[in-house]
Amino acid sequence: MDELKYPIGQFDFSEEVSDEQIPVLVTQIEVLPDLLSKSIKGLSKEQLNCSYRPEGWTIRQVVHHITDSHINGYIRFRLALTEDCPIIKPFDEVQWVELEDAVNMPVDVSLRLVECYTKDGFD
Repeated sequence: MDELKYPIGQFDFSEEVSDEQIPVLVTQIEVLPDLLSKSIKGLSKEQLNCSYRPEGWTIRQVVHHITDSHINGYIRFRLALTEDCPIIKPFDEVQWVELEDAVNMPVDVSLRLVECYTKDGFD
């Protein structure tokens, strides 16, 4: 089940990021909107509502989750830049992905938002 739960492997957090890694990581964030958009282009509503594994999130929920995560990250960075002791509040991603918008809202909304928070805001 772990292979289905983590098809590209579990996240391996490295506590140190080298100066050489930063441009690569920034580029990964910058290309995300295009890659995400291309990966779901042409999918029907039925396909967007399918899960790739038993009891897993639907494709629609994953797209909305990515946007939720990026927006929360954006806010956390802004708090870190503007507060002496920012409190980084986590969000319950499982409950968020079960909200009405994550289950039914068109993915175009989240695609545009993640594009705004990754590319448009830094041009």
